[in-house]
Amino acid sequence: MKLSQKQAVFENEVLTRFDLFKSLFLTLPFQRVKHTGTLLPFFTTHCEQGVERNSTPETIIDSFFQQYEQYIQDEDRVDLLFRIVQYIERQVVLFDAIEDSSFQAVGKSDEIGGLNSLFKLAQNDAKLKKQLVEKLRDFSVRLVLTAHPTQFYPGPVLGIINDLIEAIKANDISNIHLLLQQLGKTPFIKQQRPTPVDEAVSLAWYLENVFYKVTSGIQSKIDDELEVPSEDVKQLIELGFWPGGDRDGNPNVTVESTKRVAGMLRTILFRCYYRDFRVVKRRITFKGVEGYLENLQELFYTNSFHTVENPKDDTVEILENLNAIREVLHSLHNGLFVELVEDLIRKVNTFGCYFTTLDIRQDSSVLRQTINYLVQEHGEKLGVELERLTTSEESKQQALRFTEDNLVYKDDAEPLVKDTIGVIQLLKDIQRSGGERAAQRFIISNCQQASDILGLMQLFLWEGWQVDKLFIDFVPLFETVDDLERASDVMRTLYSNPFYGAHLERRGNKQTIMLGFSDSTKDGGYLMANWSIYNAKMELTALAREYEVDLVFFDGRGGPPARGGGKTQRFYASMGTEIENKHIQLTIQGQTISSQYGSLDTAQYNIEQLLHAGLISEIRQNQGDTLTEKQKQIIEDMAEASHTKFLSLRNHPLFLKYLEALSPLKELSSINISSRPVKRNSDRDLRLEDLRAISFVTSWSQLKQNIPGFFGVGTALQWAEENNLWSSVRNLYENSGFFNTLIDNCMMSMTKSNFSITSYMKDDPIFGEFWCTLYDEYVKTKNYLLKLSGANELMENYPVERASILEREKIVLPLLIIQHYAIRKLREENLSVEQEDVYRKLIGRTIYGVVNAGRNLA
Repeated sequence: MKLSQKQAVFENEVLTRFDLFKSLFLTLPFQRVKHTGTLLPFFTTHCEQGVERNSTPETIIDSFFQQYEQYIQDEDRVDLLFRIVQYIERQVVLFDAIEDSSFQAVGKSDEIGGLNSLFKLAQNDAKLKKQLVEKLRDFSVRLVLTAHPTQFYPGPVLGIINDLIEAIKANDISNIHLLLQQLGKTPFIKQQRPTPVDEAVSLAWYLENVFYKVTSGIQSKIDDELEVPSEDVKQLIELGFWPGGDRDGNPNVTVESTKRVAGMLRTILFRCYYRDFRVVKRRITFKGVEGYLENLQELFYTNSFHTVENPKDDTVEILENLNAIREVLHSLHNGLFVELVEDLIRKVNTFGCYFTTLDIRQDSSVLRQTINYLVQEHGEKLGVELERLTTSEESKQQALRFTEDNLVYKDDAEPLVKDTIGVIQLLKDIQRSGGERAAQRFIISNCQQASDILGLMQLFLWEGWQVDKLFIDFVPLFETVDDLERASDVMRTLYSNPFYGAHLERRGNKQTIMLGFSDSTKDGGYLMANWSIYNAKMELTALAREYEVDLVFFDGRGGPPARGGGKTQRFYASMGTEIENKHIQLTIQGQTISSQYGSLDTAQYNIEQLLHAGLISEIRQNQGDTLTEKQKQIIEDMAEASHTKFLSLRNHPLFLKYLEALSPLKELSSINISSRPVKRNSDRDLRLEDLRAISFVTSWSQLKQNIPGFFGVGTALQWAEENNLWSSVRNLYENSGFFNTLIDNCMMSMTKSNFSITSYMKDDPIFGEFWCTLYDEYVKTKNYLLKLSGANELMENYPVERASILEREKIVLPLLIIQHYAIRKLREENLSVEQEDVYRKLIGRTIYGVVNAGRNLA
């Protein structure tokens, strides 16, 4: 379908239907609502006109209320603003549902191709088919669900959204009306801050309702199209899980919560199995299978509905019974209903008894603290002196002897020390109940030196694990620009370490390295962050090939381009020969989960796109995707120019003050969106290094300035032009998939920006000059991006996505005006405690709606 056709379909299927269904909002059953539905269009238009006039939020809102004599009292005005927020929150849900229901009709404008097109080529190309089959023997896509708070729909709302999608597909007006009424009665806001277990339960909805079904379907499709025996493909689609295991900077994650989440995942999985098994049992009523069905009935039912003491990994037993049933069906009953059994076999092969691998993550400083504590308490027994662990890196490595022991801690040990020791011990129990795949990775955040990994290995051995049974993969996470530069040196030291080398060999010589976008963007700006990670991947790939290590990159990505998101599939499809790409692993979170994996259609599409990207990047490599030395140098120099510009902003004395004064940064810490604190070291004053990247990006997004997604790019492009390199940069954009996607994602970030909302700030006595600095770089970047792409407007080549973004921005504009109004009201003197509380609640409510509408946030 051509772009113009897709745009026409989008306007008809989404925008027109949205306008029609919005009329149903007039009957939404909110309490005390009389005229909100009628007033909302007028309020929206008034906000749009006020922004065009560069008016302050106070001017916009006060002038609106002056038109209606019944809104004289402040409490009446605030009450209406809250009701407007309620309406808009639900309009966002309606737009999401309409857009998702039209997914198949509209399609995607940035398709890199799909599995279907690849399969068609393979049917007529025996060589390509052989290549694909060979690649599939050792290829996988792992999606790791994280609880980072970039989307706030509670479970009941997610259920309504999915029912609404189906009702809209069927054009069932009566049911749509009922669902919108249910939506009006259903709370969007949690009264209590969620615990890590609550977050796990929320994300488990996707596991049970989407991933469980989709992964099997895709595997079946590949089996049928390429005629690959299922036993030849180890595990094509893998799932990972962070809620309950990710304790980095989150003191609310404990050994008990990790244990509860692991148990919950197992129980939910067995309930999925049991539902499928009941269908099998209902259909397969033939002789010869009775005993196998009874065995499975006992296994599935007991693990689904009874508390099992010391559960074990039953995967082998389940598969033995299912395979026996399949054999009987083929030999005695002409294969009748065998597809039901084979579907369940595929699911058990994929999910085992664990559903999804529970990753454990902790900061390197906590791990060092734990090692030092144990040496302090047991140093004489261990023959290790504390001094040797606290001097040079060389001294630390020499002090670690990798001895086995069973060390304990005292009651007065620090909570984080107790937790680290406790979770290392718990991992044995989780592996016993779910198999090795249930929890086999320990990720070391802020990994700065080889001893961070080696020290953690020693911790495992001190807590009852044995050298030859250490079924754990140790995953360093390199995130800041400095850490990325040091990454290859750290890994060379590890590969050359005899003990680590032996451990790696026992683990199949496979090394996973996590590269995080979030803090690198906050640390170095958009262009430098992306180049630093790309460059680190090239260096780490060369090193792994030198040591014959099977390297797996695990990308820590958020939804927005500022945190490594955006057009993810195109990144993976454009990896050149210098970057290892045998496996694709990435985090997905917040709106990325709901928007890209929230329904069966979108999940299947996006998983297939990732599979296609990984397969095609090696088999059908584009010549321009492997950068020449000259191209690398140009991007390196541009990244440096961008980095210098970004650092000048970061080091500006008003940088954090601006963000604190004008964005809802402070309120992010008080609303019930996450079990994790907004910043590390929450007991001290705000520092940029303590501020979590997700809060940093979210705050800029709420301002509609999206600084982490573009600032410095215009300066870099200007540098290239002034140094007679413009033709080379144009060549990069036209031929390098990496650079093209980098620029297109930047355009997406800027399309979601709207400096007009804060244009009144240019005359502010404190922040006016600073605002102009931000705006000037925005204008410069926009002009250079249009010049580079030859377009007349940002995202011109993606009209459907552009139209979606602009409609969403239109929906939430009133929320932003209300939010900025409330933030500015809080700066007034002589406010009562009650008034301050009301305005803070109003800010919190608007944050939800703006983020939920964002789909990639920034």
